[in-house]
Amino acid sequence: MSTKNKILDAAEGLFATNGFNGTSLREITSLAEVNLAAVNYHFGSKKELIKAVMSRYMDELSPNLESVLAGLLAQADKPSLEQVFRAFMQPLVALNEFRDNGTAIFLQLLGRGYTDSQGFLRWFLTTQYPGVFTLFVDAVKKAYPQLSTEDMFWRLHFTMGTVVFTMSSSEALIDIAKNDFDHNVDIADVIETVIPYIAAGVGAPID
Repeated sequence: MSTKNKILDAAEGLFATNGFNGTSLREITSLAEVNLAAVNYHFGSKKELIKAVMSRYMDELSPNLESVLAGLLAQADKPSLEQVFRAFMQPLVALNEFRDNGTAIFLQLLGRGYTDSQGFLRWFLTTQYPGVFTLFVDAVKKAYPQLSTEDMFWRLHFTMGTVVFTMSSSEALIDIAKNDFDHNVDIADVIETVIPYIAAGVGAPID
């Protein structure tokens, strides 16, 4: 494995578990068994390393997600909000084929971008991958055209909070489903379960 990939793998795991703010470059270099100069050579800074970790996933996710969302927008019939959110299902689950436990790790990393106040990362994602965000917002508008821009902001913000909390505790939820309900579930089942909830929230009646 190349030095660059060793650093990315180490950073990915630590960022997902401890957060961006809670992970030092020293911890990353120790786990990757490289020196700090290697991080500076390949990435230049911690911010650039964070971007590289996220880009590795987004480069894989974006084409698949854009294709599904574009298909929804191209159809003549108005999609339901549940269909819009279900569009994320296959592309997200496919990340498990890209990286071991990739779906949960990516969603944890995405959540860290919000809970750790990493404003630069949100800016980076929206500017580097504008197609995903534009198509998603357009699909929500098509499904629920009565939503104002402000209503959409709040409801998608609350949706992100729900997804972040659910994914950050996905392992615990999977254990609870087994121990309390004797139900074997995986990360795909967790996503499947949360979709109707968030679709209903975004689609709540407007006063």
